[in-house]
Amino acid sequence: MDLSTTYLGLKLRTPLVVSASPLSETLDGIRRMEDAGASAVVLSSLFEEQLTRDRDDLITHLTANTNAFAEAQSFFPAVENFHWGPESYLNHIRKAKAAAKLPIIASLNGTSLGGWTSYAKDIQSAGADALELNIYYIPTDPSVTGETVEQTHVDILTAVRSAVSIPVAVKLAPFFSNMASMAKRLDDAGARGLVLFNRFYQPDFDLEKLEVRPNLLLSTPQALRLPLHWTAVLSGRVKADLAATSGIHTAMDSLKLLMAGATTTMLCSALYKFGIDHIRTIEGELVRWMTEREYKSVSQLRGSMSQRNCADPSAFERQQYIRTLTTYKGL
Repeated sequence: MDLSTTYLGLKLRTPLVVSASPLSETLDGIRRMEDAGASAVVLSSLFEEQLTRDRDDLITHLTANTNAFAEAQSFFPAVENFHWGPESYLNHIRKAKAAAKLPIIASLNGTSLGGWTSYAKDIQSAGADALELNIYYIPTDPSVTGETVEQTHVDILTAVRSAVSIPVAVKLAPFFSNMASMAKRLDDAGARGLVLFNRFYQPDFDLEKLEVRPNLLLSTPQALRLPLHWTAVLSGRVKADLAATSGIHTAMDSLKLLMAGATTTMLCSALYKFGIDHIRTIEGELVRWMTEREYKSVSQLRGSMSQRNCADPSAFERQQYIRTLTTYKGL
């Protein structure tokens, strides 16, 4: 059985990729992912706020004792505070590349151009095989237009692509007035891959303390519907590889997305729930299902149920919405 696929120009053994999460923050975790059958790993994200903090710390250290006399050597910052960025992230990339054979994809998470461009170069130099831009942009200013939000995404991608030669993917949220148009704009701007979708973590209220508090919820299989819909709609309409993420817990989930047109299916919440070895379980079920139905390769089934190849393309549009509502009988 040929489960191989190509993502961001990288030849992968299977379409099962581990998405960005704290699971990849240790070399042991990455080795376990590789042993369980992961074909690639997206490292946990480096946040724009970390770049900004480190830059501000450097400025503070360099200017703290400007008026001190030259002989007072102890006024200079300690050597460990002299750094130009989160070196630990770069070192993690280097160590991960040395410890594992599978492709290592770095991740940058932010909302503006900031220090992304220069740091993308450092990530490339550290040996990352590709870079995922996790553009986590939640505009709350009513004066910011949709066009401004979209252009920010394009500008970030354009700037980073001009700085590096490794493949660049963009992890997107689904909240655009026309998701298909946004995907096309990023495709035209040179994105090698589109990751569908980023999950925004909405806050919760503590009614006793009257505070806003974070509330992280792992995805459920029901979250699959959104990436399934847009993967099927975009398949064959953009050149960029489509990586599906969110709601993928079983081999059946992965198969649905591959049939919709996904190049890879990314796992995260399922690994927290069932353990890293769950990758091996999903792969075994993929092979079994495909063998029983006489599929010989992933490429044979990919996109077979996309909108372009579906016998009823309206199933992805308003007609299906109306049909669903008018035929639902309830419990």
